[in-house]
Amino acid sequence: MVELAGIIILGIGAQWLSWKLKLPAILPLIILGLLVGPISTLWTAGGEKWLEPIYNPSTGVGIFPERYFFFFVSLSIGIILFEGGLTLKRKEIKGLGPVILRLISLGSLVTFIGAGIATYFLLDLNLSVAFLIGALIIVTGPTVIAPILQNIPLKKNISTTLKWEGIIIDPIGAFVSVLVFEFIISHSGAMSFTSHALLSFAEIVLIGLALGAIAGYFLFYLVKKDLIPHFLLNVITLAMVLGVFVFSDAVAEESGLLAVVVMGTVLGNLDMPKLRDILDFKESLSILLISILFIVLAAHINLEDLELLKNWRSFALLGVVIVLLRPLGVFLSTRGSNLSINEKLLISFVGPRGIVAAGIASLFGLRLVKENIADAEYITPLVFMVVLGTVLLTATATRPLAKLLKVLLKSSDGILIIGARLPARLIGKYLQEKEKVVTLIDVNALNIQKAQEDGLEGVKADVFHDDIASMASLQNMSLLFAITGSSEVNSHACREYGKFFKGGTYQISTSLHAPESDPLQNTQFPPFDDHLTLLDAARDYPQIHEAPAATIDGLLDTLANIRKEKSSIPLLIWTNDRQIRIIPNDLSNLTFEEGDALVYLGKKMVFN
Repeated sequence: MVELAGIIILGIGAQWLSWKLKLPAILPLIILGLLVGPISTLWTAGGEKWLEPIYNPSTGVGIFPERYFFFFVSLSIGIILFEGGLTLKRKEIKGLGPVILRLISLGSLVTFIGAGIATYFLLDLNLSVAFLIGALIIVTGPTVIAPILQNIPLKKNISTTLKWEGIIIDPIGAFVSVLVFEFIISHSGAMSFTSHALLSFAEIVLIGLALGAIAGYFLFYLVKKDLIPHFLLNVITLAMVLGVFVFSDAVAEESGLLAVVVMGTVLGNLDMPKLRDILDFKESLSILLISILFIVLAAHINLEDLELLKNWRSFALLGVVIVLLRPLGVFLSTRGSNLSINEKLLISFVGPRGIVAAGIASLFGLRLVKENIADAEYITPLVFMVVLGTVLLTATATRPLAKLLKVLLKSSDGILIIGARLPARLIGKYLQEKEKVVTLIDVNALNIQKAQEDGLEGVKADVFHDDIASMASLQNMSLLFAITGSSEVNSHACREYGKFFKGGTYQISTSLHAPESDPLQNTQFPPFDDHLTLLDAARDYPQIHEAPAATIDGLLDTLANIRKEKSSIPLLIWTNDRQIRIIPNDLSNLTFEEGDALVYLGKKMVFN
């Protein structure tokens, strides 16, 4: 009982610590697991571990009987991969630029083949095990990348590339690993392409694909027809995931992982009601399982396993992955792009392996050792070494390297715009052309699609139900403009996320005669018009203009003339030092510097 409670307490404590220190959670989790597991044998009286995951009948020490430990690990990984499948959207892949598409395809292939060959020749391992290790270290997961991007203000090209690579490659890497593992299992580790081996492999893949797709569509049908009450939706989904995993494994051994990945992917790409609720529940469950899983898996490693890494060739493999394969994959994938050499170098450096790699490596390592596959005992320690090495290097050296390469944002002055209708897109396009980092958020998918077609970063989200902070890098933002037609949405966005924006939060009025007692009146944007007049001006004259001024009086005269024209809406001041200054409601507080320009939307005006 003490051990079980201790694992949960340590795991959640490690998650909190990683949030506080802005580090990937996998780092403290694995270190804690190693400390209470193999490393603790160095100072305990009898050389036993503080935490022994597998029960030993002769000593009475341990938590899980061996087969149940394997079952727990398998089911936990299945749930985590199901959540990963839910996040893999077909429309997101279609909307990605060619650089990211090549990174998740060509870049992954370079890592897979290169790491497999390097492992085979450097460590003289079984060829199938070598390529499984290559498949396992494809993944650069979002749970590792996200804290780094939130803590370091990188240029938009870099942060966008790394973010989407991490999101998309997670389930893809898991899928490739599962396929390689199933190929090994289907013919006991030999690399000979016998007809029996290929038939077994095809059977596993087909059954996994079929059962996963059927289960996904079946659950979609039940929810669509409102046959599952809301209070049971999450637990029934969990039960179905576990049921599909077990049933698929019973029909074709080792097909369960593939089935749950496919089930999640199918659900994530259907117009499924209440999908957000399932995602929220699965995210919380995955955090708990990850917290338990990685402490237990790291604790299960023995000192003898770590001894395998003492050979310099193991560290040479890590060096090949970091110094050769990642840069090779990045430079091949980014050829012909608008990324600079320094941006490519930084992306090449940031390639930390994540939770999926470590978790699946442990699961497959356990399974293949049990099947007496030659060299299978190397899988878990080697992959853990790559995970820890890449995470430590990335977490500690990314900021100084980014500073050296001059790819840090000069200041955290990004802009988040709530709403993506035409006026918001016009404002966002203008600011982006001024080299500002702009993100638009809207609940309407068509508005987001139009924003993306205009070359803007658009995120479909609901400010009331979605975690905006995790969907956009708010730590690198300075200003928030809430310009939807709903005062409730605008007020909620400013109130909920105001702490992230040092430059302030501003919302549009939904009435020309907003009450003076309105606490948000002093943060109105645009300063003198409401949503309806802004929308009308944008529809009639979808352009943004600048009106330079030589003096403060000239600026005030220009502003007065623009306000007289109903089809022209004053927005903000673009300063001489390329910054944004918001026009105050009380014009006596308006400041001016030579070279400032008044920015307005709508009909172009001629000034004397």
